[in-house]
Amino acid sequence: MIRVVVAEDQWAVRSGLVMILDAADDIEVVAEAADGEEVVAAARRTGCDLVLMDVRMPRKDGIAATRELAGSGTDVLILTTFDLDEYVFGALRAGAAGFLLKNIEADGLTDAVRVVARGEGMIAPAVTRRLISTFAGAGAGDGAGMGAGQPGARAASGRVLPAAASVAELTPREREVLAWVGEGLSNRQLARRLGITEPTAKTHVSRILAKLDLQSRVQAAIAAQELGLTR
Repeated sequence: MIRVVVAEDQWAVRSGLVMILDAADDIEVVAEAADGEEVVAAARRTGCDLVLMDVRMPRKDGIAATRELAGSGTDVLILTTFDLDEYVFGALRAGAAGFLLKNIEADGLTDAVRVVARGEGMIAPAVTRRLISTFAGAGAGDGAGMGAGQPGARAASGRVLPAAASVAELTPREREVLAWVGEGLSNRQLARRLGITEPTAKTHVSRILAKLDLQSRVQAAIAAQELGLTR
């Protein structure tokens, strides 16, 4: 079972989300939260696998709550009405494993929860197109190229690149894996592409995250794009 905490300040919306998730045979909602303080406490208390997180909540917003949960072993899937850049990049920098819009269908939501619970990234198609456009439009002069990978180097959107020294620590195989992660390949697809087992692919990704001091697979995909590793 995938154990989920649902964080949403509007009771009617939260109830609908819980109903959708509980209808799935392999998903269990173990707690609900109406604000950022509550969701952090609930995630730590239950040891859940995933938090379905709203962005706009009282006391502490979803991005701040995501930042607190980063590295705890609990994945965060952002679900919001707003796809503003400040929310998208803020959530992904904070360590969110995915970003979805609330107009997603019920089946799409449960599928997204399963994908993130498997350790994959999930970003709404409309948001993905804008991210790709941002990367494609970033020139070497604004910190988006490989040569800009110095500590604190920033692209125009405010993203921070991994330090060049950290990138240099990657083995040739890990650089190859990172490039394919940047192309959106899952662990299963990585295994097929590289002729390795799925657990080995997952291990490579975990080591890449540790070496680059990244919190999620989505951050690794963004780093691959920023560093010019994608094809």
